[in-house]
Amino acid sequence: MYKAKRSAAQKVRRRVGKYELGRTIGQGTFAKVRFAKNMETGDPVAIKILDKEKVQKHRLIEQIRREICTMKLIQHPNVVHLHEVMGSKTKIFIVLKYAMGGELHDIIATGGRLKEDEARRYFQQLINAVDYCHSRGVYHRDLKLENLLLDTAGNLKVSDFGLSAISEQVKADGLLHTTCGTPNYVAPEVIEDKGYDGALADLWSCGVILFVLLAGYLPFEDENIVSLYNKISGAQFACPSWFSAEANRIIVRILDPNPATRITTSQVLQDQWFKKGYKPPVFDERYHSSFHDVDAAFGDSEEKYVKEAMEEQPTLMNAFELISLNKGLNLDNFFESDKKFKRETRFTSQCAPKEIINRIEEAANLLGFNIEKKNYRMRMENIKAGRKGHLSIATEVFQVAPSLHVVELKKKKGDTLEFQKAVLPNALDAAKGCCL
Repeated sequence: MYKAKRSAAQKVRRRVGKYELGRTIGQGTFAKVRFAKNMETGDPVAIKILDKEKVQKHRLIEQIRREICTMKLIQHPNVVHLHEVMGSKTKIFIVLKYAMGGELHDIIATGGRLKEDEARRYFQQLINAVDYCHSRGVYHRDLKLENLLLDTAGNLKVSDFGLSAISEQVKADGLLHTTCGTPNYVAPEVIEDKGYDGALADLWSCGVILFVLLAGYLPFEDENIVSLYNKISGAQFACPSWFSAEANRIIVRILDPNPATRITTSQVLQDQWFKKGYKPPVFDERYHSSFHDVDAAFGDSEEKYVKEAMEEQPTLMNAFELISLNKGLNLDNFFESDKKFKRETRFTSQCAPKEIINRIEEAANLLGFNIEKKNYRMRMENIKAGRKGHLSIATEVFQVAPSLHVVELKKKKGDTLEFQKAVLPNALDAAKGCCL
């Protein structure tokens, strides 16, 4: 008799608190970002996972704490929302709202420049977010297309505050003094390292972003870093012919190399080109800032550490195995004739695998069976002996798709008639009715 060989490999899922971790969607030197799902609400999130030992070794603890606290301060519809931060003995977990629309950079890279109205809408959302950050004393300092994400509705979300500065870091002269950012987007005064206004430096980066959205390429590019910095310092760029006069004018005013004469964010908000089709942001009042979880994540109290768990999942059933279970295609039909009483049965269910197993277990207990469980397999044996000894049944749940499972009930020993007429109906009713 031929039987399709099943893979014994189990899919293992990792859980951190109430979140189930999925695929890796980003990776850096000190952090990995993984897609995850809130198991209580079903909402998708992105979890930034940092290795405590690495960040301590490189003395980055305060920088990371600052990034987290910064994002806690910013509750704006066009800034990626930070849900919470958790800590374990070895890891820090930063739970962020997942922007399912991807990066704005990818849209430009694949499709080229945008139409003026579309570019203006993204720019309006960007300026709204940046202005809000500045009102809270927060300066991003690394604004670029790669840090602008989109949600499913196409709304912009500013992310990655890893280089942000808060007003407490401003020196006695009222300026910031740390040179940082991405070269093509950085303001001239940041390069010159003589101190700079964080708000005006951020606005310069916004001007570069607007240029890219309308042109499809960067205003300042050069393989030689010194030449690139010379171009930026002298504002050596030219707007393409397809820019409207109004768009050209606002970009030139933003990309003014002299911060003293550069247009301000408040002036941008009053610009006629900017105000065309403008829609003010709608705030979500559900979000409230709290720093208790930050202290818990960075503290040494094991009582406050988040629980990490590895959970095995049902065995995955491949396409050949699934086909072989079909009566018309099952290779067993070549080697054995139809039996009057079946020794096994299978059915599909969209219920959670744990719920399926638990319901079958409840039914078996009522019928007087001893139960042995291991993950999504269960062996049941009747305490009372029947005509052919103690009836023994094996049950297993297989996964064929994320929300579809095949349930198998198979008689291992004992009376087939007892299995078919007494046990099977109760088990089937229990398993099939679990989602009703």
